[in-house]
Amino acid sequence: MEIGLVGKPNVGKSTFFNAITLASAEVADYPFTTIAHNQGVGYVRQPCPCKELGVKCSPRNSLCLDGVRMIPIGVVDVAGLVPGAHKGRGLGNQFLDSLRRAEVLIHVVDVSGSTDPEGVACEPGSNDPLEDLRFLEEEIELWLDGILDRDWERLTRLSKVEKRGNDVLLAEKLAGVGGGLQVVREVLRETGLSDKKLFEWSESDRLRFSRVFRRVTKPIVVAANMVDKPGAEKHVRRVLDRVGNRGWATCAVAELALRRAAEKGLIRYTPGDSSFEVLDRSKLKEEQLKGLERIRKILDRFGSTGVQKVVD
Repeated sequence: MEIGLVGKPNVGKSTFFNAITLASAEVADYPFTTIAHNQGVGYVRQPCPCKELGVKCSPRNSLCLDGVRMIPIGVVDVAGLVPGAHKGRGLGNQFLDSLRRAEVLIHVVDVSGSTDPEGVACEPGSNDPLEDLRFLEEEIELWLDGILDRDWERLTRLSKVEKRGNDVLLAEKLAGVGGGLQVVREVLRETGLSDKKLFEWSESDRLRFSRVFRRVTKPIVVAANMVDKPGAEKHVRRVLDRVGNRGWATCAVAELALRRAAEKGLIRYTPGDSSFEVLDRSKLKEEQLKGLERIRKILDRFGSTGVQKVVD
């Protein structure tokens, strides 16, 4: 399974990627920092039977941390997308194409409202993250629609002269983006387009198909990120109310700090936990201790950094 991280520039997406993979994608505040999409391995939590059975766990293809099995999954960090990406704006098509294999998308959203639609810094709280949710879904759906549009003349001609149905023709065209025959049939049923020949479809029919196809093949989970920033209080609840059980409040920078500190043996922390333990205060500078206390307040408020919840 492969997860795709998506979002506009400068929303903490590369930090989120680094946190879940402990990789080192370049982190900077300027457009298109991620010039080539980064790939890594993240982990999904599952209870490990080792504690219940009272045995020592030595898994071959995963990790076991204090009775929690960490199952590997592929992660791709796609460079920041901007409005008009499906038309090639901001190298959009190049990066959208890197999502072809992704089965689930994580949309990292700046809920502090401190970046405009292009990802440029603005007054905290002034940008509406609900618009970011709308634009990204629309860009991906228009990108998928564009895949069909580029070959639509041929597809409609075939639908006139061949006995193959819509399902077979569309499945062949969309095979590279998760469009298996059963998936296409499901989308056709949901849109009510199963019995309408392709040459009879309007542009709105095709776009409706593309929208449902995106929802079925590339569902989006939302990371309402930057909850530690000024302005986040104003928007985080609105975002979570909008996406329901598809979203969690996150602080990727806190998760990355905790994982790096745990890796260095400075704290005891399992990804997704609601707390951590400082192992030796003497090894930490005063500023580091203050930083950990700020992170502890985030954990106390939200129950965790939210990052692992999104991945799970």
